[in-house]
Amino acid sequence: MPTPIHTQSEMQLLQAALSGSYLIDREVGCGSMSTVYQAEDRKHHRPVAIKVLQPELTTTLAEQRFLQEIRIAAVLNHPNILPLYDSGVSEGFYYYVMPYVSGQSLRDYIKQSNPLSLEEAFHIVRDIADGLDYAHKQGIVHRDIKPENVLLEEGHAVIMDFGIARAMKAAESDKITRTGWILGTPAYMSPEQAYGHQDIDNRSDLYSLGCVLFEMLTGRPPFTGPNAQVVIMNMFTQDVPPIRTLRPEVPMPVAMAIRKALAKSPTERFATVTDFVQALESDTIAPFQSGKKSIAVLPFTDMSRDQENEYLADGLTEEIINALSQVENLNVVSRTSVYALRGKNLDIRSIGEQLNAFSVLEGTVRRAGNRLRVTVQLIDVTNGYQLWSERFDREMKDVFDIQDEIARNIVRTLRVILRENEQGTLVRRSSVDVRAYEYYLRGRQFFHQTRKKSLEFARQMFTRATEIASGYALAHAGIADSCSLISMYYPGNEAELTLADDASRLALELDPELPEAQEARGFALWQLGKHAEAEQHFQEALRLSPRLFEAWYFYARLCFQQGRLEEARDKFEQAAAVRDDYQASFFAAQASAALGQMREAESAYRRALQVVTKHMELNPDDPRAATVRAVAACRVGQQEEGLRWAEQALALDVEDASVRYNVVCLYALEGLQEKALDCLEAAFKAGFGNREWIRRDPDLASLRDHPRFRELMEEP
Repeated sequence: MPTPIHTQSEMQLLQAALSGSYLIDREVGCGSMSTVYQAEDRKHHRPVAIKVLQPELTTTLAEQRFLQEIRIAAVLNHPNILPLYDSGVSEGFYYYVMPYVSGQSLRDYIKQSNPLSLEEAFHIVRDIADGLDYAHKQGIVHRDIKPENVLLEEGHAVIMDFGIARAMKAAESDKITRTGWILGTPAYMSPEQAYGHQDIDNRSDLYSLGCVLFEMLTGRPPFTGPNAQVVIMNMFTQDVPPIRTLRPEVPMPVAMAIRKALAKSPTERFATVTDFVQALESDTIAPFQSGKKSIAVLPFTDMSRDQENEYLADGLTEEIINALSQVENLNVVSRTSVYALRGKNLDIRSIGEQLNAFSVLEGTVRRAGNRLRVTVQLIDVTNGYQLWSERFDREMKDVFDIQDEIARNIVRTLRVILRENEQGTLVRRSSVDVRAYEYYLRGRQFFHQTRKKSLEFARQMFTRATEIASGYALAHAGIADSCSLISMYYPGNEAELTLADDASRLALELDPELPEAQEARGFALWQLGKHAEAEQHFQEALRLSPRLFEAWYFYARLCFQQGRLEEARDKFEQAAAVRDDYQASFFAAQASAALGQMREAESAYRRALQVVTKHMELNPDDPRAATVRAVAACRVGQQEEGLRWAEQALALDVEDASVRYNVVCLYALEGLQEKALDCLEAAFKAGFGNREWIRRDPDLASLRDHPRFRELMEEP
């Protein structure tokens, strides 16, 4: 028990202040925020615990606001929440009264049982989560979940001090700032709470609960240090320690659930504490639901002397990801997710936990003239052991063979069962001139970026590939897709549509069995307004390659444009299942919202926010991603963050008219009419000229009666 810090005279002063209601017996504990006394309730003749806030914490508290916030928490009535009997301020003592519980705190129990068994830790977490979920549904966040605030009584966990941190925060005097003082406990508080954000929500308590479970299983919190400042700094600057390093018998899905709960961004955590508990109990952190093997192919490192072959390393990485993605019984982490970790110094176990993968492939590429050396190793993240490794010393013309051998060795090593139609080569071999293939890889490197200059450069690289090999159907399909994307995102250039039409037709003539050619033709026809023909080509592309992302995604957008919302939602979800793409996730949410499925829409928007946040770690200057992030944040109640990202999107590309128009829609929906009209005027000046679309766009309903809107809508 801590040494009492209150003197006998202070106890006497407290007794005098509360003599009409309580008889103080003794001091039973003290901490940085309060001192606890055992007492008797004179009126009801029952034992109670009285917590008195430390005097140094109450000098800036507004008495009425403190009591008002305490009353809000006092309405909570749940078996896993210790109720509040009374509260008040008397003779300078800020106090609140609870039942006296004879059990011990979770802190004391951890010291005795360090570490707890998985079963026992899960039981305690389940009880805490039940109480938190009830409170969160009442709109109340605890803000200080930690072992000291959990009592164990008759085999059950009970949360105490609900609403106290909130009350103290709300009651702080506006005239005084307490330098360096943060409400909460550093080892358990969420990053957003440590930052001092005002809009703390239930995911902050979820983070704290993750810290408590981490400590129950390992005997220590995730982040430690000699003082509060160091703990908080470590939380901001370090990754969560892999829990299996500290306790190897923790199942991988449990480790991944804990890591997800401890994500630094609230959008990357579970949506609720109930979701967290369900993940712990069911061992179903995707992609483990089907029991499939899983792998993350990390970006290959370019070791060439001239440092100009990064496109080749990236191309090999993507080709292997694509090849493995065709194997139905293997889960492959998406390109977006693996590239988000590029440049981060993480150990293999940490990478496996972050990416939900049981195995990781690492590789290096070294090119010298026409010679190519590729070194790879496949690692089991559960124990860090190498499963397979190989070094390929070949000529550039053998690059397709290298890719296929790597993919086949991975499948064989992981003992993945191939379907009958997967028995052949996993990597599509080509007799194309290797120089053309290199230009194709350069094009793919830029095609993933949606900025106009990147798409134009991708088209240029694909064109160079066709100049070397005129019969290269895949490169012609790349030209068509680049032009169609430019036409879709930056409308008004008929030449792009013409080129997309010609290139897609040629790609199909060269290789009608090429899925990318069928998809490119469908995309071009959709942009040309020939929807029925486009749909036929999308369907054929998916018949040839059921996991072709572009076919699912653009087919979904066609359905969305036609108002076939259920089909669109399903196809967007299929696309998102193939690739962790922020736009597919976002449009799936929009389709659900348009169908009136608001609960599903909110969940989908949260998912989209997670995906686009990862995307922007890799592509921080992507204005289109910033607009998606802005809208998704607003849709899940984070308006301040959403509007900040809207401004960021506008700043990233002042010439992108469609980005400006998307921000117009956001402002209009958020009730910011003048900002919406300013942005609409700027969009017109930047070249957005589809006034017929604007007249029909339901997002702009709030602007239609505004005189300035009618003026802007007049034909120039």
